[in-house]
Amino acid sequence: MERVTLITGGSSGIGAATARALLAQGHPVAVTGRDAGRLAAFAARTDAGQQLLTLPGDAADENDVASAVRRTVERWGRLDTVIANAGHSLPGTLEDHDPQAMRAMVLTNVLGPALLVRETLPHLRASRGRIVVVGSVAGLRNTPGNLYSVTKWAAHALAENVRQLVAQDHVGVTLVAPGVVDTPFWDERGGTPQASPVLTPEQIADVIVFAVNQPEGTDVNQLVVRPRGQNG
Repeated sequence: MERVTLITGGSSGIGAATARALLAQGHPVAVTGRDAGRLAAFAARTDAGQQLLTLPGDAADENDVASAVRRTVERWGRLDTVIANAGHSLPGTLEDHDPQAMRAMVLTNVLGPALLVRETLPHLRASRGRIVVVGSVAGLRNTPGNLYSVTKWAAHALAENVRQLVAQDHVGVTLVAPGVVDTPFWDERGGTPQASPVLTPEQIADVIVFAVNQPEGTDVNQLVVRPRGQNG
């Protein structure tokens, strides 16, 4: 059966790799992103036709999230999987962050997944679908002054909180916590990842798809994936 998936932050990195993997399995996919040009470029490269829906919008804006969900359901008549992937970081520590940039990061990384869950739960209850929250190993260990880590701790808490909320509704919830992955995420931090080796977006996409492809009666709740050699 084709399963309809909505992915936030799907124009590059882990989100784009996951979209490509699901499309390759024959599933319709909708992806959101703040940059309409990047979404259009992704759609052109993917060449998935009517199986791919691109939705410009802000993952932390309740109206954009509601619109993305509505348009996805209008296109395919159902929603089976949502992947809360949109997120970003800041270079340095909270001592030198701009307060408005801090606000934007917290809204995207914490409020964004919560809005996605809020808006999609009626559809996921109907389809007995799945929620995937993309966290980070930064949500498992603290780094001094790292506000991004704080937001990921919150995202991890959200995943478990939602799991308890929907367990009786047979909606699956999976937290995927990657280690260092070579994605455009690092452009925001002013450089490339220092760990060697690093994971690829495609490797994390494989983990997400593994969770998504579990049968209805199975709920994989947490998957932590590091490159071999990453100690932290």
